[in-house]
Parts: sequence; C-alpha cells; structure tokens
Amino acid sequence: MTSSHQQENATESETLPVLTAATIKRVQEGVAAAGDRAIRYTIEEVLHRLEAITQEHPEPRVNASVRRLVLRSLIHTLFKVRVEHLERIPQQPAILAANHLHHIDPLLLLAELPTQPHYYILGDARTLYNKWWKRFILRFAGGVIPLERIWKEEVAVIEAAKAGREDLIDLATAIKQTVPTGADIHTLRQIDRIVLEILATGDGMILFPEGRLGNSEGKLHLPLKRGTVIYALRAGVPIVPVILIGTHDLYLRKELTIRVGEPLYFPQTTRPKRQEVDVALEALQNAMLALLPTNYQEPTGIKLLRYFLNHMLW
Repeated sequence: MTSSHQQENATESETLPVLTAATIKRVQEGVAAAGDRAIRYTIEEVLHRLEAITQEHPEPRVNASVRRLVLRSLIHTLFKVRVEHLERIPQQPAILAANHLHHIDPLLLLAELPTQPHYYILGDARTLYNKWWKRFILRFAGGVIPLERIWKEEVAVIEAAKAGREDLIDLATAIKQTVPTGADIHTLRQIDRIVLEILATGDGMILFPEGRLGNSEGKLHLPLKRGTVIYALRAGVPIVPVILIGTHDLYLRKELTIRVGEPLYFPQTTRPKRQEVDVALEALQNAMLALLPTNYQEPTGIKLLRYFLNHMLW
C-alpha cells in the first residue's frame, strides 16, 4: 500500500522560507524538541494507543462534550467567535479541510464543532508536544494523531549550509542527526491505518491541506496537499471545506470566524487514480477559495495581549 503522505511528497514541492533570525531560532527549538525524551515518549505512547483502534480497541479519551466545553470556555474568554453555516457539517464521518493561519486553529475548531462524530486532528508532533502543559492537556483530551516530519525551515537551513553558510553547518548537522524526515514507511503506513480506521468506525478527521501555516488572511497556500482527498476517496467520506478568518494575528477579544462550506462528495475507491485525485483536489481548492473573505481588513486600535496570544502555542 502506498502512503498518502508518500504520494504527496513525491509529487509536490514548495519554495523554502527565508532564513531570518526568528526562523533560525525556531529551527533550534525544533531540533531540541526532536531530541527531547519526554516528547519522544509521548509520540510513541500516543501512536501505540491509536494503533489499538485498528485492532478494535477504542482509544481512551475524554468525552467530546467535555472536551468542547473546556476548550470553548477558554476560547470564549479570550476571543469573540462567529460560526457561519455549522449546520452544513454532516452527522456522518467526514473530513473537515481547513485553512491554517495559527497554532490555535485546531483548538478553535474543536471548541465549536458538533460532538458527534468525534473529531481527530492530524498535527505536527513537535508543535503539539513541545511544552509540558501541551502534553498534559492533549494526553487528557485525546483525539490527536502526531505526525513527525522535517520542517521546511529545517530544509532551508540544510540547503543554506550546503550553499556556504558556515554559521549554519553545526545546526544543519544536528537536524540531519536528530530530526525525523517524515519518510519512515512503517510510521507513515501506521498513520494511514489509524486515519482510515477512525473514519471507518464512525469518527471524523480535521486536516489542514495547505500543509503549513499561511502567511496572510484571505489567501491559501497552493497547491493543496493531496493527502486529504486521498483519504476521503479511500474511506468514501465527504470533505467539508472550512475557512478560518482572523486567527493570523491574535489579541484579546478579537472576532474569529469559522465559515463552513457545503460538503463535497466523491465516489469511493480503494486505489485512487491520479485523475480522480486531481479532480477531487481541484473541487476542494475551488470550494475553499470561494469561502475566503474578499476584502479582509485587519482591525486597528489597541490590541491587548497581542504578543502573548500569538506566541503561547508555539
């Protein structure tokens, strides 16, 4: 079986980010997280627990209503939240495909989504588990599938070192020695089994098909990754396009919007052909683009707790 992640990695490439001082600092923190024993243990424990789903053993997890209540209490204390067309989300297993502007996006969605089906999120392991309090909360709440992969910023460091940046040679070496590339076939197939079993047993998935954080409101980072539609085609579930508005730059009591589109339905196929994937991906891309705000204006005025709220989940 060919992994969904393998397929998209083999067919898509991205422009590498510019290496600023802040970018290099984030890479250094990422390398430290990759070698952290507590993070490694958490990833292995969670994947082992999720793997049991494929053997018909339910994952121990908090009730979805409790999870939503806790997250909603936190989110609504800090922000104003507007949800448009929540009724479009079907009560059957589905994949919610959302744009991604900030690390708070998964928490915002879980705070507002219906509790049935129970939604899982596929997210970057080091971002999810890089702080002890995140590990504590996520192990309690469940519903997260940690994905290990090399960051584009780390690839940029490696390429810059090859090109002659002597100040980055040690960091590039540490990346190669410490950071998983995301190409481990065993782990990729394990994650594929987990995702497909989650959908087969009646639960849903939240995926971010851009594959990275966006740079600005009202835009998508294109092309979208193929994994989202490959999962939908193989599982025979609809994709619900979702657009988040306002989360790129956070401050106290800012209005954040969740805009839900009409579900997209495709014929199920266990081995999606390239043309079937391309057709579904184009439909998803067009649906998400149609939901984007056309004239977004960032509010002006005093922005309380701006730095704290923008960095608390890094």
